[in-house]
Amino acid sequence: MIVYSNTRFLVVDDFSDFRSSVKAMLTQMGAQHIDLAASGAETVALCNKSRYDIILHDYNLGDGKNGQQVLEELHQAKLIGPHCIFVMVTAESSQAMVMAALEYEPDAYLTKPFNRASLQQRLDRLVERKQLLAPILDALAANNQAGVLQACDSLLQRQPRLAPLCQRYRAKALAALGRSADLEAMLQAIIDERPLPWALVMLADHLLDNNDIDRAEALYEQGVSLFPMLPTLYDGLARAKQLRGEQLKAQVFLEQAVKISPNNPQRQAELGRVARANQDPDRAVRAFRQAVNLGRHSAFRDPEHHLNLADSLCAQAGDAAPGPKVLLEIRQTMDDMHNGWRDNDGLAARGELLQASALKRAGKTAEAEQLASSAAERLSTLDDFFAADTALQVAAQLRALGQNAQADQMLSSCVEIYGDDPKVMAGIAEQTSDPDILRSGDQAMELNRQGMALYQKKHFPEALEAFRSALALQPRNISYALNTAQSLLRLLLSSPDEALREECLDCLSRVRNMPASDARFERYTKLREKAESL
Repeated sequence: MIVYSNTRFLVVDDFSDFRSSVKAMLTQMGAQHIDLAASGAETVALCNKSRYDIILHDYNLGDGKNGQQVLEELHQAKLIGPHCIFVMVTAESSQAMVMAALEYEPDAYLTKPFNRASLQQRLDRLVERKQLLAPILDALAANNQAGVLQACDSLLQRQPRLAPLCQRYRAKALAALGRSADLEAMLQAIIDERPLPWALVMLADHLLDNNDIDRAEALYEQGVSLFPMLPTLYDGLARAKQLRGEQLKAQVFLEQAVKISPNNPQRQAELGRVARANQDPDRAVRAFRQAVNLGRHSAFRDPEHHLNLADSLCAQAGDAAPGPKVLLEIRQTMDDMHNGWRDNDGLAARGELLQASALKRAGKTAEAEQLASSAAERLSTLDDFFAADTALQVAAQLRALGQNAQADQMLSSCVEIYGDDPKVMAGIAEQTSDPDILRSGDQAMELNRQGMALYQKKHFPEALEAFRSALALQPRNISYALNTAQSLLRLLLSSPDEALREECLDCLSRVRNMPASDARFERYTKLREKAESL
């Protein structure tokens, strides 16, 4: 018999009578620690203060976050651990709700109405399962992936019936440890014996990440034939088609995924991006509009969705001038973005440029010039780094709006930050023939090449001097800063020196505003962690 006297419960529902009813049931079951909340925001606030063993959370809470969005945020913010039991309580049974919630994997569903006996029966089973899995969950909570594997092996010997659960934990641990061959062999064995949906998706995703497109695509197609209502299979097929350059087919698969599970803002945004690439602005507008609306209370809210919606609205007008309704929606979308990210001048400037472009096309020249000037002024004092493609887009918008000096400054900044990237330099060359801008990074690039050659030959002090010289010429270049920091760390590991450590941290500090989407961001994070630990 499960004893609940020391279990911490959280019951969330927007109806006070239902909260009271569930609290009474739990009290009859022996529970003594029961907190109540009426909204998703309250849930997040309470989970910031306390750790709960069991959360009974209603799906539909009226205005604000729904149960799915709360579960997303709790996982993203790491406010609940693997031991916590999250039960989604709902009177709804729509496909959109069920599919959306399933993607974030609550421990169970409980359908209203229910009585104490059915509640206790469900909770007893969930608690018993968590108790059996405790060694695995303990290792997960400690982020000990090797420990997860050991716990899975031990538990399988004692509890063979838990094999399906242990297999999934084991697969995730192998992936986290980078043991690709073992992971592939294990997943393929599971699929050969019985094609479980999670194993099909995980193996196909793994193969696609490793550019084995043919095998991945075959697995996704096998999955679709067996599990046609699983949206992640269509997501995978869309990714495979994009890698093959088949954008129209990618859009078809994303539309199918959205049809099955429409309440995922990231999926809607991906559909919008592909539709834009396919010059389908009508579909892009609908998708980005959904992404913005769905993201309003989501942990995955993203200002890029707002910017892409505004840009797609402009494209939807085609060669015609945007009408009053379009201009109004663009302004409202940008206002909403600004209210959500008030302290981000880079976003504010990009929003003003989009509005200015639309107003100029609509013949509202004075308003367009005012917004363009405001954007240029914001950008002139901006310390944040734009992603390279964003910086090029902003420069083109500035030039089209008559802000030539600021456009050149943006391109010069782009050279300084990304000038070692040939693709970026080609993009800059498409916008300007100014030799002062195009040649400004040549000497630094050559010094960086010399440093890389010396580093590979393990001539670390000489490599460091070359990287230092490159960074002195272009103090904001991400690659040069990271290369210098890595060379300093190499010397620090063999000979601790506080001055070198401070220099290393200074190098990393110069690029602390690099976009998290940059492929080098993970390297930056690891280097900073190492430097700070010395």
